[in-house]
Amino acid sequence: MEKEEIKTEEIKKEEAVKITEVEKEIKVKKKKEYEALINIYTSFNNTIAHVTDMSGRTITKITGGMVTKHGRLKANPTIAMFIAKRISEEVKDMNIKSFYVRIRAKTGNPAPGPGANAIMKSLSREGFRILNILDSTRVARGGPKKKGGRRGRRP
Repeated sequence: MEKEEIKTEEIKKEEAVKITEVEKEIKVKKKKEYEALINIYTSFNNTIAHVTDMSGRTITKITGGMVTKHGRLKANPTIAMFIAKRISEEVKDMNIKSFYVRIRAKTGNPAPGPGANAIMKSLSREGFRILNILDSTRVARGGPKKKGGRRGRRP
């Protein structure tokens, strides 16, 4: 009877050791997830994505011209998807999982270019969380006279 009790105590100790080893493995796997800021500048000629950490230091900067050799395609949504893929490749090893997004268009434009939404959509498909989207397009308040003359630009 005493031998059986000793064996059950040994088995319990072994199980406790196994449980603590499993807990240690789980603790090792959890790494701290970081956040970053993406500044997306989109015009109708180009798309520029600039990724910084929260203090403003540059992590990576990728433009449409770095992805394609055709100048006319730099503002294309398809090229913006490739920009997002390059961003995710460079950022994943830094353990960044979520982004704050700032979109900027050319001053005075009512809407950003075609690449901004494509970058955000493909980043979310890659598994990143988009925490906030901010439109930081500058708005002209009077300022210098626009080109086009008194009667405006005519077709």
